Amino acid sequence: MTTTWKSSDQKSTNQATNNNTISGTTLSSWSRQQRIAMIAGFAILGLLLAVSACSKQSPKPALVGVSHPASTSPTAVAEATPVTTPTGAVSPTPTKKTPKKRPANVTYSDVNSGVSFLYPRKFALTSGDKAQPQLASTGDVPMNFVQPGGIAVATVALPGGSYPGTDFASAFFNVNVNRSVSEQECGHFAFVDTRNADGEPVDAEKVKVGSTDMEMTSNFSAGAMKQDETQYYHSYENGACYEYVLGLGTAGYGAKDGVEPVKRDEVFAKLEKILATVKVNPVEREHVADQAVTSIASGKE
Repeated sequence: MTTTWKSSDQKSTNQATNNNTISGTTLSSWSRQQRIAMIAGFAILGLLLAVSACSKQSPKPALVGVSHPASTSPTAVAEATPVTTPTGAVSPTPTKKTPKKRPANVTYSDVNSGVSFLYPRKFALTSGDKAQPQLASTGDVPMNFVQPGGIAVATVALPGGSYPGTDFASAFFNVNVNRSVSEQECGHFAFVDTRNADGEPVDAEKVKVGSTDMEMTSNFSAGAMKQDETQYYHSYENGACYEYVLGLGTAGYGAKDGVEPVKRDEVFAKLEKILATVKVNPVEREHVADQAVTSIASGKE
């Protein structure tokens, strides 16, 4: 009886021991699987996060990939070519040349007489033998020296259409010189103004033009259709008598409809501006001799 129960107890003990071993082994085995499962789960989660992050960032490489070929395309290279082209290869843009404005006034100077003056460029200049001025009614305007021997130096004439709609016909500035006249005689004129109401001649008037003292007289002649007015100025310099003549001719007022009288003061003011610029420079003897020969040759003794 005792041996039988011992065997049974031993079996029970062994069986309990085996059960505990199996149970421990089983528990130990599940713990590893759980750890592996957890590690696998974390790995999968990390992989998913990485894939998700890559999927969000994937458009950027795509954009870079698209822009890269565009930068190297032939069109881009062609557009970049002008930037890298040397400056010397580019044809320069032609610059417009601004035309230089010519001065409004022109200087005239005569070596033989020493006379120089300024006059408007639009006015017409004649010199020498062709410098004899003319007016509508009187024709050639005579010199006003008390002695013969005068020589015409230069004449400047206003354009014919200077005063449209008026009776303006012509106007001029004239220079003459006479070396046969003394200083005392230079202060007199061959004919003087006779516009005095009593018919008496009007004595010459002393005037100052710029820094030069001059003697001045005027003359007026009129017809049915034409009127002429002249002003004479004399000054003595370089051993000669210099004569400056300002002339105005009018025609048509009262005979043609729509014609107004020209403002005489305005015309003479233009001529006086030329007179104010006159300068007489010293003349060398050889030039004086040449002028005397010219006077004799022209028959003005």
